[in-house]
Amino acid sequence: MANDLLRKIDNAVLDLQASQPQTYEGLLSKLAQLLRHADLEPYNQKLTDGVDLESFLSKDDDDSSFNDRSLRWTGDDDYDLGLKYLLIQKFADGRYASGFCHTYFYSSDRKIISSIHNMVRGLIIPFIRDYKDYVSVQGNTEIKLKSFSTIIDNKKIFIVHGHDDLVKVNVARFLEQNGFEPIILHEQASGNKTIIEKFEKYSDVGFAIVLLTPDDLGKAKDAEALEPRARQNVILELGFFMGKLGRDRVCAFNTGGLEIPSDFQGVVWNPLDNTGAWKQFLLKELVEAGYELDLKQVLLSM
Repeated sequence: MANDLLRKIDNAVLDLQASQPQTYEGLLSKLAQLLRHADLEPYNQKLTDGVDLESFLSKDDDDSSFNDRSLRWTGDDDYDLGLKYLLIQKFADGRYASGFCHTYFYSSDRKIISSIHNMVRGLIIPFIRDYKDYVSVQGNTEIKLKSFSTIIDNKKIFIVHGHDDLVKVNVARFLEQNGFEPIILHEQASGNKTIIEKFEKYSDVGFAIVLLTPDDLGKAKDAEALEPRARQNVILELGFFMGKLGRDRVCAFNTGGLEIPSDFQGVVWNPLDNTGAWKQFLLKELVEAGYELDLKQVLLSM
């Protein structure tokens, strides 16, 4: 239960960073509900004991002018953490959240969703980090929020790619920004090895990303039109890593319109797009596979 709960909390925060006006209310409600889980109740009771959120907010209103609205924390780490926990619970009411963020996390573009994103960066992400530390320090043996029980230490991630160098470089840079070591075969030393031997040597990774791009054309012998396909080596390496690492440690991306071999029809294909939404898909897959992510690094890399 603890591992699954952690995964859901981290995913909710990741989703909030990319939330839209139509989705942020539900995501805030979901995060508040996850933090109220029965496994966390003993910690929450201790954390909020004696914490008066309404008094804190009213004092802030009295001490601040309209043009100088900022949250004036007490300086007591545990008390302030309790205040933030209670605030997130109030955010379950989307109308309260929008008004609060407009007041304390105002965005120059005057969009509510921008204020929500400012609040996620300035309040929720630091809270989740400190909340995990708080619970971990309590020493409960049933739930350890510092890490998942099956954390993957291997930070090497193999990138299987075709001829689209821009996509390859973008993915590799994103991984580096989040503390991973991207492995691109042609960048590794050959050591007089054959391609297969070199591939086997450098496939000792914890995760693989497969980029299927329309580099080739092909068709069935009875078909008339040629269809865009990924390179044959990309399909081969996809199968190799699915067999070696398991499907839960392989993330496959493809562009629209690609012909997919029938043996891989059951695989979930994530879209490669120009807006960067693929980053959210990848982060979720990494968390699901057991990797710990630094939310501050994630934010800087988005």
